[in-house]
Amino acid sequence: MMEEKEKVVERILAEHVEPYLAGHGGSLSLTEIRDHIAYVKFTGHCSGCPSAKYTLETVVKEEVLKYTDVVEDVKLVEEVGDELYEFAKALLRREISV
Repeated sequence: MMEEKEKVVERILAEHVEPYLAGHGGSLSLTEIRDHIAYVKFTGHCSGCPSAKYTLETVVKEEVLKYTDVVEDVKLVEEVGDELYEFAKALLRREISV
């Protein structure tokens, strides 16, 4: 049953959210569904973006809840990912500049 819920949410994200985020250089992934809450993680330019919580509320959550009732809420997983660690290491090694 949980796999079906994940497939439904992943389809909605792919069809209705990913195109919007891709236009801004970002992406997201569903990390899990627990207690009727979908947890998502932003990647790309959306990872660590100051507007991530706004995007979550006005785009991600709105779209998911508009197209399904398999979850009651969508929340952001706020952890530092490998992508950000690698960027920070390269920056510190002066391999890239900002």
